[in-house]
Amino acid sequence: MPIGLVAIRDCLDGTLPAQLATCAPDGTPNVAYVSEVQFVDGQHVALSFQFFNKTRENILANPRATALVTHPESAARYRIHLQYLRTDVEGPLFESMKAKLAGIASHTGMSGVFRLRGSDVYRVLDIEHIPGLELPARPSGRNLLAAIRVCAQRMSACLDLASLLDAVLASLESVCDIHHAMVLMLEERGERLYTVASRGYEQSGVGSEIPLGAGVIGVAARERTPIRITYMTSEYSYRRAIRERLRADPHAPKLETEIPLPGLPEPCSQLAVPILAGARLLGVLYVESPENRRFGYDDEDALVAVAAQIGTAITALEQAAEHHAEPPASGVRRAPVSGAVVAIRRYAESDSLFIGDDYLIKGVAGAILWKLLREYLYEHRTEFTNRELRLDPAIRLPDVSENLEARLILLQRRLAERCDFIRIEKTGRGRFRLCVGRPVKLVEVAG
Repeated sequence: MPIGLVAIRDCLDGTLPAQLATCAPDGTPNVAYVSEVQFVDGQHVALSFQFFNKTRENILANPRATALVTHPESAARYRIHLQYLRTDVEGPLFESMKAKLAGIASHTGMSGVFRLRGSDVYRVLDIEHIPGLELPARPSGRNLLAAIRVCAQRMSACLDLASLLDAVLASLESVCDIHHAMVLMLEERGERLYTVASRGYEQSGVGSEIPLGAGVIGVAARERTPIRITYMTSEYSYRRAIRERLRADPHAPKLETEIPLPGLPEPCSQLAVPILAGARLLGVLYVESPENRRFGYDDEDALVAVAAQIGTAITALEQAAEHHAEPPASGVRRAPVSGAVVAIRRYAESDSLFIGDDYLIKGVAGAILWKLLREYLYEHRTEFTNRELRLDPAIRLPDVSENLEARLILLQRRLAERCDFIRIEKTGRGRFRLCVGRPVKLVEVAG
């Protein structure tokens, strides 16, 4: 039986370098090591192009090659016959290989040497199994197809975005054995992602942000492709990406309004998968582990499937919200309060809100809370609807429902963590209540 490329994907994970044989036009053979052979699809692989050397010269002159790859656990060896097609120097494939190569380089102590110049794409002509001593492959112990089924069933029962995100992260932990995960949504201008749900961390980090293109998460979002790293590398650390952005940006806010990202201090395996609805980027599903090689191709496939289901579910929730007529907010009056007056300050330029001297939130979520507090104080309202928020031009929401839902979730969870006397309670589909337990005064700060 012919061997399919999918069956030997574990040999293409960069754990063991491959050997690549090429031939010059005059028939002179050349064999060299190649750092990375990446699975592209059932008929194609990509090899890392790092140096202008004899291998490169031969390939451009004679586009046939043979790669020898080895399974990292069983030691099974395979000979792959290849035909060179093209070299990608940008785009999703290039960025995916660049990130993975950074992890390989860090693991092997070659960070200053391994730099990807391009991704050489080859068609697979044939695969041969080389007889020899082999060990039995270790069973994974995880049925990822069954795990995807459980995730899909749990998501289908969710009627709002908050329960959907919680169900996804709980399922990843219980059926996929993934204990550190987060979901980030794309902010309104399409320049950053913000954390809206997380699991497995001491601090939730809701409200923390990362720009597109920064770290594993930002690159996955920008390129709309999964990015998987199997070894720890500081080059693709999202924490480092945030620090460098703040140092490089002369317009970075002077106020301390950065919420720390959740995450492991040194993740040895990382996998970021874009959440898409058709061609529209909604956010990123990100998982990590302190173990090397924790996430393989099968895990990547599973998370891509889960992310696709998230995108479909969010779209369905959007459509349901658009066709659901929200009743007007009722005239319930605010409850009595007690205690000392608390000043809530707003910096108008960024809609940053502080409770006393403690930073709470900024941006759209800050604008939402400011509107609610103003109407609570001056119109004695406690009941609100999503519809009125969507229609309020002061909040600057685009005409996309999930941005509002995600911001309300963020605001609700941020208040639960940082403020013990203000909370938001859901009272029905498209309706919620603002509960305030102490007297407050609102202070506008210019600049």
